[in-house]
Amino acid sequence: MPLGWWRSRPVVIRDGLGGLVLLALAFVPPLAAAGTRLGELPRRPADVLAVLAAVAMTLPLAVRRRWPSAVLVAAGTGFAVQELRGYQSFAGAGLIVALYSAGLYQRRFRGPLVVATVVAYVGLCSALRAAGSTARLPDYLIFVVLLGLAAVGGAIVRKRRSEDSEQARAAERARIARELHDVVTHHVTAIVVQANAARFVAGPGPAADTLKVIGDTGRQALTELRDLLGVLDPTRPAPRDRLPGLGQVGELVASTRAAGQPVTLAEAGTPPEMGAGRELAAYRVVQESLTNALKYAAGQPTAVELTYRPDAVTITVHTGRASTGPGGGSGRGLAGLRERVELFGGELTAGPGADGGFLVHARVPVGGTA
Repeated sequence: MPLGWWRSRPVVIRDGLGGLVLLALAFVPPLAAAGTRLGELPRRPADVLAVLAAVAMTLPLAVRRRWPSAVLVAAGTGFAVQELRGYQSFAGAGLIVALYSAGLYQRRFRGPLVVATVVAYVGLCSALRAAGSTARLPDYLIFVVLLGLAAVGGAIVRKRRSEDSEQARAAERARIARELHDVVTHHVTAIVVQANAARFVAGPGPAADTLKVIGDTGRQALTELRDLLGVLDPTRPAPRDRLPGLGQVGELVASTRAAGQPVTLAEAGTPPEMGAGRELAAYRVVQESLTNALKYAAGQPTAVELTYRPDAVTITVHTGRASTGPGGGSGRGLAGLRERVELFGGELTAGPGADGGFLVHARVPVGGTA
């Protein structure tokens, strides 16, 4: 129970209390005698500056997880003052904790931080030599190796945590993929089967044509679902050549038109070579726009325009005045589209048109084959 209570406290409190304990132990006589000594300068009794140096090496540890580089600078400064002044205290252990934390929690500029730390250490060694230190070069090398082990230890723990986290995410993605496959596939398959059965019962006519569109759309949804599940589940490879792209926009428009929506498609230019991910993003823009047209502006004229340029593909989908605005939905569809397009350096805007309809405009830059 006490251990669980302790772990439930904020990390700032836990690390801060650890720093306070280290500061309290800094000047305990037995521990002070065992304190860190690098330059072996004549020992000086503790004074106000010694206390400040000890504080710099301990109290900043409270934020070592959030600002590891700043904590390392503070601890390194306190350590340099301690060594150059000839103080001795157990607070020097704070530098080891700071180095370990930097190896574990520092996310950006790790390389420059290593270089700056090495340069600072060389500068401290030079200053100690100038101050009359009797330590030899092997002493400095052994000391920096011991300090480096703390940082390397933190980096190793960071890597292992990252691998464990990735394995956990992969397992969760696989679980979600299995659930989607079991639930969604079952219901969509049932829709396809029922649509086909009703089509034969209805006989030739408009109703049969509509039921055929429902069945074809359901089968296409099943195919795309299985392909997209490969993104979530590593055991389900998603064939890239089966993912929809710009070449399937015509089929998408035709199926939407067959569902009763008056849609026109205009293309200008020659389709450029795009990566599979970019083509899929462009296709999804058209798909989501037509889906919204069916949901919110059924029966209203809808125009899809694709403009191909060497550097980008521009997509414009204009829908007539809606009976219920797209804002009546959750908004996740258009937000997801915007994120997908921006991922490739493009842009997407969506909003009311000048004639009261709804306009979606997107630009997807041409990239490599990814």
